[in-house]
Amino acid sequence: MIYLTRILLLVLLVISLDTIGQDRPNVLFIMSDDHTSQAFGVYGSRLAKLNPTPTIDRLAHEGILFENAFCTNSICTPSRATILTGQYSQTNEVLDLNGRLRAEKQYLAHEMKKLGYETAIIGKWHLKEAPEAFDYYKVLHGQGSYFNSVLYEKGSNETVEIERRGKTETILGRQYKGHSSDIITDQSLQWLKERDQSKPFFLMHHFKAPHDMFEFAPRYADYLENTEIPEPASLYYNRNNGSLATRGKNGEMIPHIGSSVSHRNQNRNMGQHMKIDQDIPDPEYTHLAYQEYLKRYLRCVKGVDDNVRRLFDYLEEEGLMDNTIIIYTGDQGFMLGEHDYIDKRWMYEESMRMPFLVRYPKMIKAGTRTDAIINNTDFAPTIIDLADGSVPDYMHGKSFKEILSKAKEPEDWRTATYYRYWMHMAHAHANPAHFGVRTKQYKLIFFYGCDYRKRRKESNWPEEKVAFSVQIPFEYFTTPGWELYDLVNDPFEMNNLYGQPGYEQVTSDLKKKLELLRTEFNETDEDYPHIQSIIKEHWDL
Repeated sequence: MIYLTRILLLVLLVISLDTIGQDRPNVLFIMSDDHTSQAFGVYGSRLAKLNPTPTIDRLAHEGILFENAFCTNSICTPSRATILTGQYSQTNEVLDLNGRLRAEKQYLAHEMKKLGYETAIIGKWHLKEAPEAFDYYKVLHGQGSYFNSVLYEKGSNETVEIERRGKTETILGRQYKGHSSDIITDQSLQWLKERDQSKPFFLMHHFKAPHDMFEFAPRYADYLENTEIPEPASLYYNRNNGSLATRGKNGEMIPHIGSSVSHRNQNRNMGQHMKIDQDIPDPEYTHLAYQEYLKRYLRCVKGVDDNVRRLFDYLEEEGLMDNTIIIYTGDQGFMLGEHDYIDKRWMYEESMRMPFLVRYPKMIKAGTRTDAIINNTDFAPTIIDLADGSVPDYMHGKSFKEILSKAKEPEDWRTATYYRYWMHMAHAHANPAHFGVRTKQYKLIFFYGCDYRKRRKESNWPEEKVAFSVQIPFEYFTTPGWELYDLVNDPFEMNNLYGQPGYEQVTSDLKKKLELLRTEFNETDEDYPHIQSIIKEHWDL
Protein backbone atom coordinates (compact mmCIF):
# COMPACT_ATOMS: atom_id res chain seq x y z
CA MET A 1 0.00 0.00 0.00
CA ILE A 2 2.82 2.38 0.93
CA TYR A 3 4.55 1.51 -2.35
CA LEU A 4 1.38 2.30 -4.37
CA THR A 5 0.93 5.58 -2.50
CA ARG A 6 4.46 6.64 -3.36
CA ILE A 7 3.92 5.76 -7.02
CA LEU A 8 0.69 7.79 -7.04
CA LEU A 9 2.39 10.80 -5.48
CA LEU A 10 5.22 10.59 -7.99
CA VAL A 11 2.75 10.46 -10.91
CA LEU A 12 0.85 13.45 -9.51
CA LEU A 13 4.12 15.37 -9.13
CA VAL A 14 5.11 14.67 -12.75
CA ILE A 15 1.66 15.71 -13.98
CA SER A 16 1.83 18.86 -11.85
CA LEU A 17 5.26 19.82 -13.18
CA ASP A 18 4.15 19.15 -16.75
CA THR A 19 1.07 21.34 -16.28
CA ILE A 20 3.18 24.14 -14.84
CA GLY A 21 5.49 23.88 -17.85
CA GLN A 22 2.58 24.10 -20.26
CA ASP A 23 1.24 27.20 -18.51
CA ARG A 24 4.51 29.04 -18.91
CA PRO A 25 4.91 31.24 -21.97
CA ASN A 26 7.19 30.28 -24.82
CA VAL A 27 10.13 32.61 -25.42
CA LEU A 28 11.34 33.53 -28.89
CA PHE A 29 14.51 35.63 -28.73
CA ILE A 30 15.34 37.03 -32.17
CA MET A 31 18.69 38.76 -32.61
CA SER A 32 20.32 40.18 -35.72
CA ASP A 33 23.97 41.06 -36.11
CA ASP A 34 24.63 44.83 -36.27
CA HIS A 35 20.97 45.79 -36.75
CA THR A 36 21.05 49.27 -35.28
CA SER A 37 18.12 51.34 -34.00
CA GLN A 38 18.54 53.91 -36.82
CA ALA A 39 17.45 51.22 -39.29
CA PHE A 40 13.92 50.80 -37.89
CA GLY A 41 10.70 52.60 -38.61
CA VAL A 42 9.54 52.78 -34.99
CA TYR A 43 12.73 54.38 -33.65
CA GLY A 44 12.00 57.49 -35.70
CA SER A 45 15.48 58.09 -37.11
CA ARG A 46 16.29 59.79 -40.40
CA LEU A 47 15.71 56.41 -42.08
CA ALA A 48 12.23 55.84 -40.60
CA LYS A 49 10.42 57.26 -43.63
CA LEU A 50 11.91 54.42 -45.71
CA ASN A 51 9.84 52.00 -43.57
CA PRO A 52 12.68 49.44 -43.41
CA THR A 53 11.12 47.12 -40.77
CA PRO A 54 7.31 46.91 -41.09
CA THR A 55 7.13 43.39 -39.60
CA ILE A 56 9.53 43.94 -36.71
CA ASP A 57 7.83 47.26 -35.92
CA ARG A 58 4.71 45.25 -35.10
CA LEU A 59 6.38 44.23 -31.85
CA ALA A 60 6.49 47.89 -30.78
CA HIS A 61 2.96 48.64 -31.99
CA GLU A 62 1.60 45.63 -30.08
CA GLY A 63 4.13 45.65 -27.24
CA ILE A 64 6.90 47.81 -25.83
CA LEU A 65 9.86 49.70 -27.28
CA PHE A 66 12.92 50.53 -25.15
CA GLU A 67 14.49 53.84 -26.12
CA ASN A 68 17.47 53.42 -23.78
CA ALA A 69 18.62 49.82 -24.22
CA PHE A 70 22.42 49.63 -24.32
CA CYS A 71 25.16 47.09 -24.76
CA THR A 72 28.04 46.97 -22.30
CA ASN A 73 30.66 46.25 -24.98
CA SER A 74 29.79 47.01 -28.59
CA ILE A 75 31.33 44.05 -30.37
CA CYS A 76 29.78 40.69 -31.33
CA THR A 77 31.40 38.03 -29.13
CA PRO A 78 31.47 39.93 -25.81
CA SER A 79 27.91 41.18 -26.25
CA ARG A 80 26.64 37.66 -26.88
CA ALA A 81 28.52 36.39 -23.84
CA THR A 82 26.97 39.09 -21.69
CA ILE A 83 23.48 38.22 -22.94
CA LEU A 84 23.99 34.54 -22.05
CA THR A 85 25.67 35.11 -18.67
CA GLY A 86 24.06 38.30 -17.37
CA GLN A 87 27.60 39.40 -16.48
CA TYR A 88 30.06 42.11 -17.47
CA SER A 89 33.12 41.11 -19.44
CA GLN A 90 35.76 40.87 -16.71
CA THR A 91 33.55 38.41 -14.86
CA ASN A 92 32.46 36.23 -17.78
CA GLU A 93 36.03 36.50 -19.17
CA VAL A 94 34.96 37.28 -22.74
CA LEU A 95 36.67 40.62 -23.37
CA ASP A 96 37.08 40.57 -27.13
CA LEU A 97 36.52 38.56 -30.31
CA ASN A 98 38.89 35.84 -29.10
CA GLY A 99 36.76 35.08 -26.06
CA ARG A 100 35.31 31.61 -25.44
CA LEU A 101 32.15 30.81 -23.52
CA ARG A 102 32.38 27.31 -22.10
CA ALA A 103 29.25 25.19 -21.71
CA GLU A 104 29.17 25.56 -17.94
CA LYS A 105 28.99 29.36 -18.34
CA GLN A 106 26.13 29.34 -20.83
CA TYR A 107 23.96 30.23 -17.88
CA LEU A 108 20.75 31.35 -19.57
CA ALA A 109 20.32 27.98 -21.29
CA HIS A 110 20.99 26.12 -18.03
CA GLU A 111 18.47 28.19 -16.09
CA MET A 112 15.72 27.82 -18.71
CA LYS A 113 16.22 24.05 -18.82
CA LYS A 114 15.81 23.93 -15.03
CA LEU A 115 12.46 25.66 -15.50
CA GLY A 116 11.22 22.94 -17.83
CA TYR A 117 11.88 24.65 -21.16
CA GLU A 118 13.10 22.94 -24.28
CA THR A 119 16.01 25.10 -25.37
CA ALA A 120 17.52 25.73 -28.79
CA ILE A 121 19.83 28.17 -30.53
CA ILE A 122 19.91 28.43 -34.33
CA GLY A 123 22.01 30.72 -36.52
CA LYS A 124 24.98 32.81 -35.48
CA TRP A 125 26.77 31.77 -32.27
CA HIS A 126 30.34 33.19 -32.49
CA LEU A 127 31.52 32.11 -29.03
CA LYS A 128 34.14 29.50 -30.03
CA GLU A 129 32.93 26.69 -27.75
CA ALA A 130 29.85 24.82 -28.98
CA PRO A 131 26.54 25.80 -27.30
CA GLU A 132 26.31 22.47 -25.50
CA ALA A 133 24.16 23.86 -22.67
CA PHE A 134 21.22 23.99 -25.11
CA ASP A 135 19.06 20.93 -25.78
CA TYR A 136 19.52 21.61 -29.49
CA TYR A 137 21.74 23.79 -31.62
CA LYS A 138 22.39 24.34 -35.29
CA VAL A 139 24.86 27.17 -35.69
CA LEU A 140 27.27 28.83 -38.08
CA HIS A 141 31.03 28.41 -37.83
CA GLY A 142 32.31 31.78 -36.59
CA GLN A 143 30.85 34.56 -38.71
CA GLY A 144 29.53 32.07 -41.23
CA SER A 145 28.91 32.94 -44.86
CA TYR A 146 26.05 34.91 -46.34
CA PHE A 147 25.43 32.36 -49.09
CA ASN A 148 25.34 28.55 -49.00
CA SER A 149 25.94 28.57 -45.26
CA VAL A 150 27.37 25.63 -43.33
CA LEU A 151 25.66 24.93 -40.01
CA TYR A 152 26.77 22.30 -37.53
CA GLU A 153 24.17 20.47 -35.47
CA LYS A 154 24.20 19.02 -32.00
CA GLY A 155 24.86 15.29 -32.08
CA SER A 156 25.79 15.20 -35.77
CA ASN A 157 29.19 14.12 -37.09
CA GLU A 158 28.36 15.11 -40.65
CA THR A 159 31.17 16.94 -42.46
CA VAL A 160 31.49 19.06 -45.55
CA GLU A 161 34.40 20.28 -47.66
CA ILE A 162 34.69 24.04 -48.19
CA GLU A 163 37.14 26.36 -49.91
CA ARG A 164 38.78 28.87 -47.58
CA ARG A 165 41.80 31.07 -48.27
CA GLY A 166 42.65 29.04 -51.34
CA LYS A 167 42.59 25.72 -49.50
CA THR A 168 40.07 22.90 -49.19
CA GLU A 169 39.03 22.27 -45.58
CA THR A 170 36.83 19.62 -44.02
CA ILE A 171 34.59 20.99 -41.28
CA LEU A 172 31.67 19.73 -39.21
CA GLY A 173 28.24 20.54 -40.58
CA ARG A 174 25.98 20.54 -43.58
CA GLN A 175 25.90 23.11 -46.36
CA TYR A 176 22.56 24.63 -47.32
CA LYS A 177 21.81 26.45 -50.55
CA GLY A 178 20.54 30.01 -50.50
CA HIS A 179 20.90 33.13 -48.37
CA SER A 180 21.74 32.81 -44.68
CA SER A 181 18.65 34.70 -43.47
CA ASP A 182 16.41 32.27 -45.32
CA ILE A 183 18.44 29.23 -44.28
CA ILE A 184 18.47 30.11 -40.58
CA THR A 185 14.72 30.73 -40.62
CA ASP A 186 14.12 27.43 -42.40
CA GLN A 187 16.01 25.63 -39.64
CA SER A 188 14.18 27.43 -36.85
CA LEU A 189 10.81 26.63 -38.39
CA GLN A 190 11.82 22.98 -38.73
CA TRP A 191 12.85 22.83 -35.08
CA LEU A 192 9.63 24.51 -33.96
CA LYS A 193 7.59 21.92 -35.85
CA GLU A 194 9.57 18.97 -34.49
CA ARG A 195 10.10 20.09 -30.89
CA ASP A 196 8.65 18.39 -27.82
CA GLN A 197 5.27 20.11 -27.68
CA SER A 198 4.63 19.03 -24.09
CA LYS A 199 7.17 21.67 -23.00
CA PRO A 200 7.34 25.41 -23.48
CA PHE A 201 10.15 26.42 -25.82
CA PHE A 202 13.01 28.87 -25.50
CA LEU A 203 14.45 29.54 -28.95
CA MET A 204 17.31 31.91 -29.68
CA HIS A 205 17.04 32.67 -33.40
CA HIS A 206 20.15 34.56 -34.53
CA PHE A 207 20.53 36.09 -37.99
CA LYS A 208 23.94 36.74 -39.52
CA ALA A 209 22.57 39.77 -41.38
CA PRO A 210 23.07 42.68 -41.64
CA HIS A 211 26.73 42.19 -40.64
CA ASP A 212 29.29 43.44 -43.14
CA MET A 213 29.88 42.86 -46.03
CA PHE A 214 26.12 43.36 -46.48
CA GLU A 215 25.54 40.57 -49.00
CA PHE A 216 21.80 40.59 -49.64
CA ALA A 217 19.58 38.00 -51.31
CA PRO A 218 19.31 38.65 -55.08
CA ARG A 219 15.55 39.26 -54.83
CA TYR A 220 16.29 42.58 -53.09
CA ALA A 221 18.59 43.98 -55.78
CA ASP A 222 16.04 46.60 -56.86
CA TYR A 223 14.93 47.56 -53.36
CA LEU A 224 15.67 51.29 -52.77
CA GLU A 225 17.57 51.41 -56.08
CA ASN A 226 16.14 54.79 -57.09
CA THR A 227 15.84 56.16 -53.55
CA GLU A 228 18.02 58.91 -52.11
CA ILE A 229 18.97 57.71 -48.63
CA PRO A 230 18.94 60.51 -46.00
CA GLU A 231 22.43 61.35 -44.75
CA PRO A 232 23.54 62.42 -41.26
CA ALA A 233 24.93 65.96 -41.09
CA SER A 234 27.93 64.72 -39.09
CA LEU A 235 29.02 62.61 -42.05
CA TYR A 236 30.39 65.80 -43.58
CA TYR A 237 30.94 68.08 -40.58
CA ASN A 238 31.79 66.58 -37.19
CA ARG A 239 31.95 69.88 -35.29
CA ASN A 240 33.31 69.39 -31.74
CA ASN A 241 32.79 65.66 -31.46
CA GLY A 242 35.84 63.80 -30.16
CA SER A 243 38.89 64.71 -28.10
CA LEU A 244 42.66 64.46 -27.99
CA ALA A 245 42.11 60.70 -27.91
CA THR A 246 40.38 60.62 -31.29
CA ARG A 247 41.76 63.74 -33.01
CA GLY A 248 45.22 64.33 -31.57
CA LYS A 249 46.67 67.73 -30.63
CA ASN A 250 46.73 69.14 -34.11
CA GLY A 251 44.35 66.73 -35.83
CA GLU A 252 47.15 64.31 -36.69
CA MET A 253 45.08 61.28 -35.60
CA ILE A 254 41.95 62.12 -37.63
CA PRO A 255 43.09 60.18 -40.74
CA HIS A 256 43.80 57.07 -38.67
CA ILE A 257 41.20 56.68 -35.91
CA GLY A 258 37.93 54.93 -36.73
CA SER A 259 37.10 53.44 -40.13
CA SER A 260 35.21 55.93 -42.28
CA VAL A 261 32.73 56.35 -45.12
CA SER A 262 34.84 59.05 -46.76
CA HIS A 263 38.48 59.17 -47.85
CA ARG A 264 39.36 60.30 -44.31
CA ASN A 265 40.67 56.91 -43.19
CA GLN A 266 42.86 55.67 -46.03
CA ASN A 267 43.43 52.32 -44.36
CA ARG A 268 39.75 51.34 -44.25
CA ASN A 269 36.80 53.25 -45.63
CA MET A 270 33.44 52.23 -47.00
CA GLY A 271 34.17 53.62 -50.44
CA GLN A 272 36.86 50.95 -50.81
CA HIS A 273 34.40 48.20 -49.87
CA MET A 274 31.74 49.60 -52.19
CA LYS A 275 34.25 49.73 -55.09
CA ILE A 276 33.93 53.49 -55.52
CA ASP A 277 36.60 55.02 -57.78
CA GLN A 278 39.32 56.21 -55.39
CA ASP A 279 40.13 59.16 -57.64
CA ILE A 280 36.70 60.75 -57.10
CA PRO A 281 37.17 63.61 -54.62
CA ASP A 282 35.16 64.20 -51.45
CA PRO A 283 32.36 65.05 -50.84
CA GLU A 284 31.13 63.25 -53.98
CA TYR A 285 33.10 60.13 -53.01
CA THR A 286 31.51 60.19 -49.55
CA HIS A 287 28.03 60.60 -51.00
CA LEU A 288 28.43 57.71 -53.46
CA ALA A 289 29.95 55.43 -50.82
CA TYR A 290 27.23 56.22 -48.29
CA GLN A 291 24.37 55.66 -50.72
CA GLU A 292 25.70 52.28 -51.82
CA TYR A 293 26.57 51.29 -48.24
CA LEU A 294 23.11 52.07 -46.90
CA LYS A 295 21.28 50.41 -49.77
CA ARG A 296 23.19 47.17 -49.29
CA TYR A 297 22.74 47.34 -45.52
CA LEU A 298 19.00 48.01 -45.77
CA ARG A 299 18.55 45.22 -48.32
CA CYS A 300 19.97 42.85 -45.71
CA VAL A 301 17.59 44.35 -43.15
CA LYS A 302 14.69 43.79 -45.57
CA GLY A 303 15.63 40.11 -45.75
CA VAL A 304 15.64 39.89 -41.96
CA ASP A 305 12.25 41.60 -41.69
CA ASP A 306 10.68 39.30 -44.28
CA ASN A 307 11.99 36.23 -42.48
CA VAL A 308 10.70 37.48 -39.14
CA ARG A 309 7.29 37.56 -40.84
CA ARG A 310 7.71 33.85 -41.63
CA LEU A 311 8.26 33.15 -37.92
CA PHE A 312 5.22 35.24 -36.99
CA ASP A 313 3.11 33.43 -39.60
CA TYR A 314 4.01 30.08 -38.06
CA LEU A 315 3.14 31.24 -34.55
CA GLU A 316 -0.18 32.62 -35.79
CA GLU A 317 -1.06 29.43 -37.65
CA GLU A 318 -0.27 27.28 -34.61
CA GLY A 319 -2.15 29.53 -32.18
CA LEU A 320 1.07 30.32 -30.30
CA MET A 321 1.46 34.03 -31.00
CA ASP A 322 -0.15 35.37 -27.84
CA ASN A 323 1.43 32.82 -25.51
CA THR A 324 4.93 33.53 -26.80
CA ILE A 325 7.12 36.31 -25.44
CA ILE A 326 8.76 37.66 -28.58
CA ILE A 327 11.91 39.71 -28.17
CA TYR A 328 13.77 41.40 -31.00
CA THR A 329 17.19 42.99 -30.61
CA GLY A 330 20.60 43.42 -32.23
CA ASP A 331 23.85 42.29 -30.64
CA GLN A 332 24.83 45.97 -30.50
CA GLY A 333 24.27 49.14 -32.47
CA PHE A 334 26.12 50.20 -35.61
CA MET A 335 27.48 53.41 -37.10
CA LEU A 336 25.73 54.25 -40.36
CA GLY A 337 27.93 57.18 -41.31
CA GLU A 338 27.42 59.24 -38.16
CA HIS A 339 30.61 61.22 -37.41
CA ASP A 340 31.95 59.65 -40.62
CA TYR A 341 32.28 56.29 -38.86
CA ILE A 342 31.34 52.76 -39.91
CA ASP A 343 31.20 49.59 -37.79
CA LYS A 344 30.49 49.59 -34.03
CA ARG A 345 32.90 49.54 -31.00
CA TRP A 346 32.36 53.20 -30.04
CA MET A 347 30.49 54.35 -26.94
CA TYR A 348 28.74 56.88 -29.18
CA GLU A 349 24.96 56.51 -29.24
CA GLU A 350 24.50 54.79 -32.58
CA SER A 351 26.97 52.05 -31.61
CA MET A 352 26.07 51.66 -27.94
CA ARG A 353 22.27 51.69 -28.27
CA MET A 354 20.59 48.35 -28.97
CA PRO A 355 17.13 48.08 -30.47
CA PHE A 356 14.92 46.24 -27.99
CA LEU A 357 11.27 45.40 -28.63
CA VAL A 358 9.03 42.96 -26.74
CA ARG A 359 5.53 41.65 -27.48
CA TYR A 360 3.53 39.67 -24.92
CA PRO A 361 -0.11 40.82 -24.84
CA LYS A 362 -0.89 38.92 -21.61
CA MET A 363 1.39 41.35 -19.78
CA ILE A 364 2.46 44.28 -21.98
CA LYS A 365 0.15 47.07 -23.08
CA ALA A 366 0.28 47.71 -26.83
CA GLY A 367 2.14 50.77 -28.02
CA THR A 368 4.20 51.27 -24.86
CA ARG A 369 7.48 53.19 -24.97
CA THR A 370 9.91 53.60 -22.10
CA ASP A 371 13.10 55.59 -21.53
CA ALA A 372 14.17 53.30 -18.67
CA ILE A 373 17.87 52.45 -18.90
CA ILE A 374 18.49 48.75 -19.45
CA ASN A 375 21.55 46.94 -20.74
CA ASN A 376 22.35 43.48 -22.03
CA THR A 377 23.30 42.14 -18.59
CA ASP A 378 19.55 42.47 -17.85
CA PHE A 379 18.31 40.28 -20.70
CA ALA A 380 18.96 36.89 -19.06
CA PRO A 381 17.56 37.89 -15.64
CA THR A 382 14.41 39.23 -17.28
CA ILE A 383 13.83 36.14 -19.43
CA ILE A 384 14.32 33.91 -16.37
CA ASP A 385 11.92 36.06 -14.34
CA LEU A 386 9.30 35.98 -17.11
CA ALA A 387 9.56 32.19 -17.02
CA ASP A 388 8.80 32.31 -13.25
CA GLY A 389 12.35 31.45 -12.29
CA SER A 390 14.60 33.01 -9.67
CA VAL A 391 17.39 35.23 -10.95
CA PRO A 392 20.76 33.80 -9.86
CA ASP A 393 22.94 35.95 -7.60
CA TYR A 394 25.93 35.51 -9.91
CA MET A 395 24.26 37.65 -12.57
CA HIS A 396 25.06 41.37 -12.56
CA GLY A 397 21.90 42.33 -14.42
CA LYS A 398 18.43 42.85 -12.99
CA SER A 399 15.03 41.79 -14.25
CA PHE A 400 12.95 44.56 -15.82
CA LYS A 401 9.74 42.48 -15.74
CA GLU A 402 8.04 45.23 -13.75
CA ILE A 403 8.84 47.76 -16.48
CA LEU A 404 7.28 45.43 -19.03
CA SER A 405 4.11 44.98 -17.02
CA LYS A 406 3.67 48.47 -15.52
CA ALA A 407 5.49 50.59 -18.13
CA LYS A 408 7.34 52.44 -15.40
CA GLU A 409 10.60 52.01 -13.56
CA PRO A 410 10.78 50.67 -10.00
CA GLU A 411 11.97 53.29 -7.51
CA ASP A 412 15.33 51.56 -7.12
CA TRP A 413 15.97 51.14 -10.86
CA ARG A 414 19.37 52.08 -12.26
CA THR A 415 20.04 55.67 -13.25
CA ALA A 416 23.21 54.93 -15.22
CA THR A 417 24.83 52.20 -17.30
CA TYR A 418 28.48 51.23 -17.65
CA TYR A 419 30.28 50.59 -20.94
CA ARG A 420 33.71 49.15 -21.81
CA TYR A 421 35.38 48.49 -25.18
CA TRP A 422 38.59 46.48 -24.83
CA MET A 423 39.99 45.90 -28.33
CA HIS A 424 42.47 48.76 -28.53
CA MET A 425 43.21 49.71 -32.16
CA ALA A 426 42.11 46.27 -33.36
CA HIS A 427 41.79 45.33 -37.01
CA ALA A 428 41.73 48.20 -39.46
CA HIS A 429 38.84 49.86 -37.63
CA ALA A 430 41.36 51.41 -35.21
CA ASN A 431 39.15 52.29 -32.24
CA PRO A 432 40.96 53.25 -29.02
CA ALA A 433 40.02 51.25 -25.92
CA HIS A 434 37.70 53.15 -23.60
CA PHE A 435 35.09 52.97 -20.88
CA GLY A 436 32.41 55.28 -19.57
CA VAL A 437 29.07 55.95 -17.96
CA ARG A 438 25.77 57.04 -19.46
CA THR A 439 22.78 58.52 -17.63
CA LYS A 440 19.56 59.76 -19.20
CA GLN A 441 21.12 63.19 -19.73
CA TYR A 442 24.90 62.81 -19.81
CA LYS A 443 27.62 60.57 -21.14
CA LEU A 444 31.21 60.56 -19.88
CA ILE A 445 33.85 58.60 -21.81
CA PHE A 446 37.50 57.95 -20.92
CA PHE A 447 39.82 56.74 -23.68
CA TYR A 448 42.71 55.18 -21.76
CA GLY A 449 44.65 54.43 -24.92
CA CYS A 450 46.35 51.04 -24.45
CA ASP A 451 45.94 47.33 -25.01
CA TYR A 452 44.93 45.28 -21.96
CA ARG A 453 47.61 42.70 -22.79
CA LYS A 454 50.28 45.33 -22.11
CA ARG A 455 51.80 45.36 -25.54
CA ARG A 456 51.67 47.71 -28.45
CA LYS A 457 49.41 46.30 -31.14
CA GLU A 458 51.12 45.64 -34.42
CA SER A 459 49.91 48.18 -36.95
CA ASN A 460 48.72 47.42 -40.45
CA TRP A 461 49.65 50.92 -41.54
CA PRO A 462 52.85 51.96 -43.29
CA GLU A 463 55.26 53.54 -40.78
CA GLU A 464 54.85 57.03 -42.16
CA LYS A 465 51.12 56.86 -41.44
CA VAL A 466 51.62 56.28 -37.72
CA ALA A 467 54.11 59.03 -37.12
CA PHE A 468 51.78 60.42 -34.45
CA SER A 469 52.52 57.39 -32.26
CA VAL A 470 56.06 58.53 -31.55
CA GLN A 471 54.76 61.80 -30.07
CA ILE A 472 53.21 60.02 -27.09
CA PRO A 473 54.53 57.54 -24.50
CA PHE A 474 55.16 54.11 -25.98
CA GLU A 475 52.91 52.24 -23.55
CA TYR A 476 49.89 54.38 -24.39
CA PHE A 477 49.96 54.01 -28.16
CA THR A 478 47.13 56.54 -28.38
CA THR A 479 46.63 59.64 -26.28
CA PRO A 480 44.28 59.29 -23.30
CA GLY A 481 41.37 61.71 -23.29
CA TRP A 482 37.94 62.51 -21.88
CA GLU A 483 34.64 63.33 -23.57
CA LEU A 484 31.40 64.62 -22.03
CA TYR A 485 28.09 65.01 -23.87
CA ASP A 486 24.76 66.50 -22.84
CA LEU A 487 22.38 64.11 -24.59
CA VAL A 488 19.27 66.18 -23.90
CA ASN A 489 20.60 69.30 -25.59
CA ASP A 490 23.03 67.54 -27.94
CA PRO A 491 21.51 64.15 -28.87
CA PHE A 492 23.90 63.64 -31.80
CA GLU A 493 27.01 64.20 -29.62
CA MET A 494 28.43 67.08 -31.62
CA ASN A 495 29.90 69.11 -28.75
CA ASN A 496 32.38 67.64 -26.27
CA LEU A 497 31.83 69.60 -23.06
CA TYR A 498 34.65 68.08 -21.05
CA GLY A 499 36.70 70.81 -19.37
CA GLN A 500 34.30 73.58 -20.38
CA PRO A 501 33.26 76.06 -17.65
CA GLY A 502 30.00 75.21 -15.90
CA TYR A 503 30.32 71.43 -16.14
CA GLU A 504 32.71 70.86 -13.24
CA GLN A 505 30.05 69.44 -10.88
CA VAL A 506 28.46 67.28 -13.58
CA THR A 507 31.88 65.85 -14.44
CA SER A 508 32.74 65.20 -10.79
CA ASP A 509 29.43 63.44 -10.14
CA LEU A 510 29.80 61.27 -13.24
CA LYS A 511 33.33 60.25 -12.29
CA LYS A 512 32.11 59.20 -8.84
CA LYS A 513 29.32 57.19 -10.45
CA LEU A 514 31.80 55.63 -12.87
CA GLU A 515 34.06 54.55 -10.01
CA LEU A 516 31.12 52.99 -8.17
CA LEU A 517 29.97 51.04 -11.22
CA ARG A 518 33.48 49.78 -11.96
CA THR A 519 33.76 48.52 -8.38
CA GLU A 520 30.26 47.02 -8.28
CA PHE A 521 30.70 45.04 -11.49
CA ASN A 522 34.28 43.81 -11.08
CA GLU A 523 35.58 46.22 -13.74
CA THR A 524 38.44 47.77 -11.75
CA ASP A 525 41.22 46.23 -13.88
CA GLU A 526 42.72 44.36 -10.95
CA ASP A 527 44.58 42.11 -13.41
CA TYR A 528 45.77 45.05 -15.51
CA PRO A 529 47.86 47.36 -13.31
CA HIS A 530 49.24 49.19 -16.37
CA ILE A 531 45.69 50.33 -17.15
CA GLN A 532 45.11 51.29 -13.52
CA SER A 533 48.20 53.48 -13.61
CA ILE A 534 46.99 55.33 -16.72
CA ILE A 535 43.58 55.88 -15.13
CA LYS A 536 45.19 57.23 -11.96
CA GLU A 537 47.48 59.55 -13.92
CA HIS A 538 44.69 61.02 -16.06
CA TRP A 539 41.64 60.86 -13.77
CA ASP A 540 41.79 64.49 -12.70
CA LEU A 541 43.07 65.97 -15.96
